[in-house]
Amino acid sequence: MKLAYHGATSMKSSLEVDIQATQRAGFQALEIWAAKIDDYLESHSVADMKSLLDEHGVEPVSLSSIEFIGFQGNEFSKIKDRCAELCAIAEAIGCPTLALVPSPTPKAESETVLDLFFPWEKVVDEYVSVLRTLGQIAEPHGVQLSFEFLGFAWCSVRTPKGLNEIICKAGEQFGMTFDACHFFNGGGDISEIDDIDPSRICVFHLDDMEDVPKEAITDGHRLLPGEGILPLDDICQRLKGIGYDGLCCVELFRAEYWDWDPFVLAKKAYTSAEKVLSPHFTLT
Repeated sequence: MKLAYHGATSMKSSLEVDIQATQRAGFQALEIWAAKIDDYLESHSVADMKSLLDEHGVEPVSLSSIEFIGFQGNEFSKIKDRCAELCAIAEAIGCPTLALVPSPTPKAESETVLDLFFPWEKVVDEYVSVLRTLGQIAEPHGVQLSFEFLGFAWCSVRTPKGLNEIICKAGEQFGMTFDACHFFNGGGDISEIDDIDPSRICVFHLDDMEDVPKEAITDGHRLLPGEGILPLDDICQRLKGIGYDGLCCVELFRAEYWDWDPFVLAKKAYTSAEKVLSPHFTLT
């Protein structure tokens, strides 16, 4: 299993610092926070970015992310433009994947108490259409699109089972981002992992969570792996059981961590991940 660091873990750090911290901590790869690319390119070129990654021996494994890709109506053109922009950058720096994030669930079509649910069939149809459109943009660049379920109650795609249905209908070229916190928060059953084709998982996001009600969970409740209540051993065993041994990325959005020394944080993230993963996977 290859270990990667995620730029959202150290949100206040620049892309340059993320690359340096990734290398010094022992990670092989970096999932790059897209907003940091925007900041970097204000005074540098894409070629500069590739040179910086090459200089530090850090592999760019994913660009993260385009958020709220569904139910955009007339605003969808902006999503397509951003996809084209990031896919061109990904191709230039040798990054194979672009992450996509679902939208909030639209308002129900009825106000009656027994009919407050937006139809799942419409959710599936929307994302199948959106993914196929964005896939046509990504394909010429050789970039795979990885769709991520979010466990929050407001999100339109919350479980691996639901997301798996969407990407299987959309086409073989689409993958999945599997996040441990979102899996726990979204209420998916642990057995849902058994039905995932491991080749469809682009990245496993490793994180942990405070002991708070699921209704209260935000990204800010994330903890370093092994410091919270998530059943990480069970999740890792299930992933290993289906034959997954790919990319694992430490992704934390905890604001407290953003004030740490970024090099200390990256090293702590690496050692925490290593401790959780090593009983189940061989780290390369």
